[in-house]
Amino acid sequence: MALAEKAGLHFTYVSSVERGERNVSLENILRLAAAAGVDPGELVAGLTPSP
Repeated sequence: MALAEKAGLHFTYVSSVERGERNVSLENILRLAAAAGVDPGELVAGLTPSP
């Protein structure tokens, strides 16, 4: 919940992203990375596109 608040996003949205139920926009990746204090590349490292 704290991450969602820092990023200015609703906690249910962040929770559904964490569970892989939603696709996240580039803008929200940047917001989440800034809130977590990490490089945005760390949030997408190792991901592959879905078929």
